[in-house]
Amino acid sequence: MRGGRIVAIAAAGVLALAGCAKDSGSNDNASGSEGGNAGECVTAEAPPAPPAAASSESAAGADVDASKLKVGLAYDVGGRGDASFNDAAAAGVDRAVEQMGVADTTESTASATEDEASKQQRLSQMANEGFNPIIAVGFAYAEALKAVAPKFPDTQFAIVDDNSVEAENVTPLVFAEEEGSFLAGVAAVYKSENCHIGFVGGVDTPLIHKFEAGFLQGAKAASDKVKIENDYLTPAGDISGFQDPGKGNVVASAQVDKGADVLYHAAGASGKGVFEAAKSGNAKAIGVDSDQYNQKTLASVKDVIITSMIKRVDVAVFDYIAAVAKDDVSTLPERFNLEVDGVGYSTSGGMIDDIVPQLEGYKQQIVDGAITVSDKPEN
Repeated sequence: MRGGRIVAIAAAGVLALAGCAKDSGSNDNASGSEGGNAGECVTAEAPPAPPAAASSESAAGADVDASKLKVGLAYDVGGRGDASFNDAAAAGVDRAVEQMGVADTTESTASATEDEASKQQRLSQMANEGFNPIIAVGFAYAEALKAVAPKFPDTQFAIVDDNSVEAENVTPLVFAEEEGSFLAGVAAVYKSENCHIGFVGGVDTPLIHKFEAGFLQGAKAASDKVKIENDYLTPAGDISGFQDPGKGNVVASAQVDKGADVLYHAAGASGKGVFEAAKSGNAKAIGVDSDQYNQKTLASVKDVIITSMIKRVDVAVFDYIAAVAKDDVSTLPERFNLEVDGVGYSTSGGMIDDIVPQLEGYKQQIVDGAITVSDKPEN
């Protein structure tokens, strides 16, 4: 690891976007059911929870002056307002403006149908206009960045969810999505009344396979009899799966019709359709990337969102900007995982308060290396 460590945002490692999630009290009940009786789906004893950690907040930007920086943010499809991945990146930049005095920002969003030339043009235009650093939000920018970064050696670039670009002026911001998703799978089992859960992936890509793999492994660790529905909205190459709530609703509704009563999505803006299907079918759902219970655009469906798998893109972006301002990106972790609180889960709404000890027990096992979470689904 290249040094540095994100300090836990919430007690006992419970994570959420800054200021959003709350960490409520919990009990020792191993049940995931509303009534407090032991859930019949749970067949494995959870590891013991570690002692509660003190609450604190990342101090990466403390006393950092970023007033000379002009930050460019190149969004993936969906952009600001997707209530997920892109919004998390936006939150990191917004916080950098507020707390570190970033002088100027610009942002631009990719369309679902644009070609590589359009992505290159977006990055090049920002660089030509003097924005530095420039943050590419999503693996879809990898090829464009490979072409653009060498042309602007004095401009710092970062890319979220990709580490294939080998250049001195490019910093990868990658995450252990499978680790956070493992805990989502455990939570789904504890909260399922039918012992039947579902995963909805946006696009069938290696990145989303990490969410799928962790979720399935976590669910199976908690139960040897759980039934799992598993679907993708679009095949690899068709990124519309990240911004099609209608299709998300159709696929999720089919899972609910089959008996799944807790659905986990990794589908970007399409997740709203998953939540709507869960609400219509009297099921529960698990959000992704941001604390989706607290997203204003999801207020109508928040009552079904029992937790979210938090992917701290906001912290990674904020810490990256701080590192650039200090002219030392070596302080960033090589991978934002459970150990550095780069991924985790939210407790907003209080619907999983009763199973926090169980989730923390599994989390500690992963951090200690007693459980290794695969980033590839089993065949």
